[in-house]
Amino acid sequence: MMITILSGGTGTPKLIQGIKEIYPQEEINVIVNTVENEYFSGGYIAADIDTVMYTFADMIDERYWYGIKGDTFHIREKLIELGTEELLTIGDQDRAIEIQKAILLEDHTLSEVVEFQKNHLNIKAKIIPMSDEDSDIKINTKEYGEIEFHEFLIKYGGEPEVLEVIYSDVNPSPELIETIEKSDKVIIGPSNPITSIRPITSIKGVEEALKGKEVIAVSPFVGNDAFSGPAGKFMTAFGYETSSKGVAELYKAFLNTLVIDNQDAQMKGDLEEIVPEVIVTNTFMNSIEDKINLAKVVLNME
Repeated sequence: MMITILSGGTGTPKLIQGIKEIYPQEEINVIVNTVENEYFSGGYIAADIDTVMYTFADMIDERYWYGIKGDTFHIREKLIELGTEELLTIGDQDRAIEIQKAILLEDHTLSEVVEFQKNHLNIKAKIIPMSDEDSDIKINTKEYGEIEFHEFLIKYGGEPEVLEVIYSDVNPSPELIETIEKSDKVIIGPSNPITSIRPITSIKGVEEALKGKEVIAVSPFVGNDAFSGPAGKFMTAFGYETSSKGVAELYKAFLNTLVIDNQDAQMKGDLEEIVPEVIVTNTFMNSIEDKINLAKVVLNME
């Protein structure tokens, strides 16, 4: 059975970590958000793509779900010493991969670059950028006006009030639509619904392709709280409730099954008025056992 996973950073890679323990990589496709990609300090940052790659390669730094475990930071430290502002904390090995991306992108598409790098890391799964085109995401805030996404998260710590989330309208990468159409199941991981998943599903042709598939999503909310990051602020800016109900409403055009946490069991009846099926289970992924158990739920392997 061929599966396709829609992914951003953090939440979905944790689920991938469980899936890859019980499912053959050769039958896994991951379509990854690219709106946060940008050139920075000589490299091409594709944080969500790299997090997925490092997860498959067992290299991910699980303290932050970003970067490579055991990495050093000599280049960053030297740049700061020389007076260069380094907004992002990038390790030396991670930076080498990003510099290579920038070099290869001079005469290759992003899809080709990712294929080259993931093969070098001996990853058997298919990793597909949502688009090969340059894309961008900006956050319109009450306090600072329109700012870059990484400024919002890092410089301002995700604190400003979000009025609007604006991201590029891009075309799908060459294999995106066909990959969904050939899949037996599509899994939407518990990444930020607005800044990680919606950029993928809003691409021309994606929603229609999803409507013909079995689609299961894991909610990134428990009650009104997101598992990580300011997802609630972004949901509010788009007019959705900051809860699993908001997630169900956002995905309802193509969603068959929503997985929610045990603590939200009382919502099951209301959610079933929005999506056909609701599964209640533990969605906290604090251990590899938790991740494998949740993977079994989404793969229907219990």
